[in-house]
Amino acid sequence: MLDTFAVQYHQVINDIVALCPAPDKFAHTYAGLIIWLLSGIFMRRPLWSFLTLVPPVVLEVANEYMDRIVSGSWNWPDTRGDAAATWFWPLILVLAMRYMPWLRGGSRSRR
Repeated sequence: MLDTFAVQYHQVINDIVALCPAPDKFAHTYAGLIIWLLSGIFMRRPLWSFLTLVPPVVLEVANEYMDRIVSGSWNWPDTRGDAAATWFWPLILVLAMRYMPWLRGGSRSRR
């Protein structure tokens, strides 16, 4: 049953990536940012909270596991690249807003 779901999931993801005008790493970047923003909204947390990074990490790990089920083995170079593309900007933005509060309209004294 998980195999069937994984194959169907993989087909939907391939269809979405096919709509993107660039390589799949851009789709991972956009997905990571969207998931991170939605995490802040649904969790009712500020975007500089480290908790908003949990859903992008968990969902990317699940996505890569689905890829592994469909392909039959891990493709580590692709998996690492996908994870980096998905997590990079959410992590950078959380760190920037957290340690440079003036970016979010906070105190300018730490500048």
